[in-house]
Amino acid sequence: MPRLSEVIAALDTLWPPERAEGWDAVGTVCGEPDQEITRVLFAVDPVREIVDEAVKLGANLLVTHHPLYLRGTTTVAADTFKGRVVHTLIKNDIALHVAHTNADRADPGVSDALAGALDLRVVGPLVPDPTDPEGRRGLGRVCELDHPLTVRELAARAAGRLPATAQGIRVAGDLEAVVRTVAVSGGSGDSLFDDVRAAGVDAFLTADLRHHPASEARAHSPLALLDAAHWATEWPWCELAAAQLDEISDRKGWDLRVHVSKTVTDPWTAHAASTETPNAMGAPN
Repeated sequence: MPRLSEVIAALDTLWPPERAEGWDAVGTVCGEPDQEITRVLFAVDPVREIVDEAVKLGANLLVTHHPLYLRGTTTVAADTFKGRVVHTLIKNDIALHVAHTNADRADPGVSDALAGALDLRVVGPLVPDPTDPEGRRGLGRVCELDHPLTVRELAARAAGRLPATAQGIRVAGDLEAVVRTVAVSGGSGDSLFDDVRAAGVDAFLTADLRHHPASEARAHSPLALLDAAHWATEWPWCELAAAQLDEISDRKGWDLRVHVSKTVTDPWTAHAASTETPNAMGAPN
């Protein structure tokens, strides 16, 4: 069986930590380098439900997309929820490793997995990594559909292919407009509107779209916006990453058991639809 240091070295070839954004916190959070690894669990969020799942599964390595401590901390006291996560991991000999923006920029990366879940053909990165001479790495992806769809049909495909969440898919734009090209970005994507407009695509699918950036984007062009839950747009990466580690394990003869958590850790748990359809009435008095 491989040691943790060997597995981490392999993961770092997939998602080199130096390719993470300067503000990010990636890499190994806890774990003994000489610890033997037999079972690995992939998930989006390093929250208590996922750690409990790792304990129940008998995993000794948890790999998450989101960092546990993004902005640092001064305590891991067990009476804080993140401190309790650390205590539970250490008590159960479970290492935690994070691949965040370095996985976003990778080839293949988070947005490739999102495109794959929607059966979109990737043309190239939305924001190319200038250090990649082949032009394959970078943030987001520009994609083509296998055949044209209306915005309504594309939204229905996204709702049916991505993991179910309370939010579902929000749409801004003409539902009957025809879509041939789509930009996708797993996670929060409204900082990329300039790049999306420059790409000249018909639609943009991402998460966490805020009122003002979305309103301004719609004022600039007929670009259709599809806003999914943050967790749902990043979860497909877990399956991609697990398959990548499986391939490495087979090649190296490690015989690792690799799992993907299906626990929904999106924070929103319910959705109450408005009683009137949009534009049917004016704002309430």
